[in-house]
Amino acid sequence: MPRPRLTGLGAGLLSTASMVVAGAVAWLLPAGAQTVVFGVLFLPVCALTGLWVRPADLAMGPVVVPLAYAVGVLPVAEGGGAGFTGQVMGLVTTLALNAGWLYGGTLVAGVIVTVRKVRLMSAARRKARAAQRRPAAEQAAPRTGQGAGQSGRRAPRSRVAP
Repeated sequence: MPRPRLTGLGAGLLSTASMVVAGAVAWLLPAGAQTVVFGVLFLPVCALTGLWVRPADLAMGPVVVPLAYAVGVLPVAEGGGAGFTGQVMGLVTTLALNAGWLYGGTLVAGVIVTVRKVRLMSAARRKARAAQRRPAAEQAAPRTGQGAGQSGRRAPRSRVAP
């Protein structure tokens, strides 16, 4: 599986483009199945967004997927009348009736991002502990060559009487 690392903006654009394509595919289906198919296609998009966002932008994963859902659901919006206000009402109605898919996908992205963040933090903690142990181990070990030409042994003391 590829391991791309997308910025927050890149993850948002990828998930939005994917959901627009999913909305176009769902629009081709009968009216009763459109929102279900769209919701099912939303879940893998959320998982990939959570997996592919780069570590510096992990918080963006769960933020961009609901926005992508809202943009992608426009072709399958239910009950909209003519005009702009009718389309907005259809969008709001569809979002309200399909909130379970929206919450579920956002939860999937949030859990994946949280697990990734915990793993990154534990790896950083292990690395810091190893770095702390390394200097302590080097100080405790006997030094065998303290300079060029010195063997590490001390020269015997000369006893000179005063």
